[in-house]
Amino acid sequence: MATNPGGLTSAEQSAEAGPGVQLERLTRKFGGRAVLDDVDLTIPEGQFVALLGKSGSGKSTLLRALAGIDHGVAGAGLLRVPGRTSMVFQDSRLLPWKRVLPNVLYGQPRSRRAVATALLAEVGLAGREKAWPGELSGGEQQRAALARALVGEPELLLADEPFGALDALTRIRMHALLRRLVEAHRPTVLLVTHDVDEAITLAQRVLILDHGRIEVDIDIDFDGPRDPAQPQFQQIRRSLLSALGADPIAA
Repeated sequence: MATNPGGLTSAEQSAEAGPGVQLERLTRKFGGRAVLDDVDLTIPEGQFVALLGKSGSGKSTLLRALAGIDHGVAGAGLLRVPGRTSMVFQDSRLLPWKRVLPNVLYGQPRSRRAVATALLAEVGLAGREKAWPGELSGGEQQRAALARALVGEPELLLADEPFGALDALTRIRMHALLRRLVEAHRPTVLLVTHDVDEAITLAQRVLILDHGRIEVDIDIDFDGPRDPAQPQFQQIRRSLLSALGADPIAA
């Protein structure tokens, strides 16, 4: 789903920056409680970042602010995002009264039809252009949602737990697909997830949001496949689980 950045109530929001993300002193309050509390964040162009945090920590709120669909954010600083931004949600949000290809093209000019068809092939849905969303499995619906998110060639891809409702095997396949898509299309990515293993598997950098602020910011830079059996994978996993207040052994 493509989004258009909106205005902040107090802070400056701009789509004139480069393809990366920059925000300073961003605040969002609900009922007087600061869910986001003077958050600072810079994401360089092309970086894949995963955002972890306990339920209610403000992860989805931050994503909505970056997408320009939460106009209650405020601050003394700025929020700069690319002009072409798209978002993927936990559910596919396909329109049930439109077939797959029109869903992928939703909000785009018809001149993007060939691009949409190519993207459907890229996500493994070649030949399903005329299918109804209800004829697709949950994993296939999310594949169509990824194609829709990429059809406008976004510079920033925001993903709010896009694989959270899928079974374990489908999630593994979707991880591999997302890696291929990001390598091919090169957007900057911010992925919200509750899954520590998913964050380590996919991201170049992992953040933890807690009490309205980014409390952990680490690079995931080891070479080779991201195999959970690797000692370095397990070391990072233990560190992140500990920061989240979970027992690494029990997890």
